Amino acid sequence: MVNNYTVGFIGGGAMAEAIISGAVSNGVLPAENIFVSDLNQERVSLLKEKYGVNAYLGADEFINKVNLVLLAIKPQVAMKAMEQVAGKQNDSAVVASIVAGLKLEKIEKFFPESSVIRIMPNTPLAVGAGMSAYALGTKAKAEDATVLVEILSACGKAIEVQESMMDAVTGLSGSAPAYVFLMIDALSDGGVAAGLPRKTATMLAAQTLFGAAKMVLDTGRHPDDLRDQVTSPAGTTIAGVRVMEQQGVRAALIDAVIAATDRSKELGK
Repeated sequence: MVNNYTVGFIGGGAMAEAIISGAVSNGVLPAENIFVSDLNQERVSLLKEKYGVNAYLGADEFINKVNLVLLAIKPQVAMKAMEQVAGKQNDSAVVASIVAGLKLEKIEKFFPESSVIRIMPNTPLAVGAGMSAYALGTKAKAEDATVLVEILSACGKAIEVQESMMDAVTGLSGSAPAYVFLMIDALSDGGVAAGLPRKTATMLAAQTLFGAAKMVLDTGRHPDDLRDQVTSPAGTTIAGVRVMEQQGVRAALIDAVIAATDRSKELGK
């Protein structure tokens, strides 16, 4: 079913590219079924050459032909972009949005007859390890999200949430790749400080975080239980954990999620 499905991206930025990359590289959606509009000619050319998708400076070439219109623009220009495409889409097209903070109610004002879905993905979709959450609008039914969820799931995992949870989703999975990249860089610095070559230190740090995350997902056990497995009495790990607690790493991560959540709420006003 997905192979016959067409998707039109309004905006060709980093998140749109992540979804496109994941969908194409994982064989979920043929490149010729993907259409992208962007205001930057260099961006249009890059997406066309890199992924083989149909890319244009505007959406008029495809907006009335695609099964799914995916809004992937910045929050600051979302209203103007919706004004430009509203009413031009196919009558049966689903309208989905990955715009941070943009509520279903506002989207539905521009697309009152459409099934509207709000999504919060993250950039690891580009390598098939993304995390996406989605909320259905007032007219949207579960079947309206079927193909979209199939695309997102092939690029990682996707779960349905209530829209009231979306700001928290943004603060956690939407923003957390940046937190993790920072952690990998810091751990790599620690490895270099301890005498490891940079390339070796970065690989050790990145693969360790990847492996630890996989253990949580695959075993279903609480992170505290898994941490205890590594933490021997008077051993090396507890010495490191003690320093992290003293330096407030746990509190900093909690505060980062809350700060990003609050910012998402501000963008939605």
